[in-house]
Amino acid sequence: MEGVPSPQKGKPREEEKKKDLPAFFGMADNSRPPVTGYPTPPWSAYSNGHPPGVYSNTAYPYAAPRPQYVSYQYYAPDQRATFLRYFLVAMITFCAIIGAMLLIIWLVLQPRLPEFRAESVTLANFSVSYSSQQVSGDWLVRFRVANPNKKIRISYTDIESYIYYESEPLSAMRLPPFDQGTRNQTVVQASFAAVDSYVDGWAVSGMNAERASGAVIFQVRLIALARFDAGWWPARWRLVRVFCRNLAVALPSNNGTGKLTGGVRDCMVGL
Repeated sequence: MEGVPSPQKGKPREEEKKKDLPAFFGMADNSRPPVTGYPTPPWSAYSNGHPPGVYSNTAYPYAAPRPQYVSYQYYAPDQRATFLRYFLVAMITFCAIIGAMLLIIWLVLQPRLPEFRAESVTLANFSVSYSSQQVSGDWLVRFRVANPNKKIRISYTDIESYIYYESEPLSAMRLPPFDQGTRNQTVVQASFAAVDSYVDGWAVSGMNAERASGAVIFQVRLIALARFDAGWWPARWRLVRVFCRNLAVALPSNNGTGKLTGGVRDCMVGL
């Protein structure tokens, strides 16, 4: 019949209304998943590794981490290194002061070595034996010793003297001690004697050859213990060595007395 709704067509409409009622009153259907919108982006998508609001500058949903403070440890200076540094400075200062004092003393005193000169040499009874390699003779050497210092006095003791032909010793003797004031000169004589003294063959040949040429060359050495006294400055003891070389003694052919040729000879002096 027309105008009368079919009962089968009307049921669906009522069922749809019943389904819409829970949504109308705010009741959700748990059979369907809720709508969440866009998917959550991964953690790597954020610049600081955290989504906004977790560690942002305006919101602190979580407790902010404590700031990290860099602790600097204070090291005390090494006492041993400090002591060594001060010790070196003290030693350098001490050495500088001592050096300055010695320089001032040297400038004030102006110490100089004594001067030795061989003024004369005489030789008597000189003989050389080829067969026995023996030498005999009497030498008298005259020295002039000068102290050129203005403020230092010199005293000589334990004086020993030697006469050589080249490096071959011929005779030796000790001299008496003597003192010298400032700017003083002293004459010292050394007498040497040799009686049949044995020498090497090369020395015998050399002396005979030089004697045949007119002069034999000898060397004289002096060793003495000297005391240098400057008055207010403590006295100093030094070993003085004197070497007089090339003392040519002319020997006459008649076995007479020979004498030094060439005048006065300066001797080398060392401490």
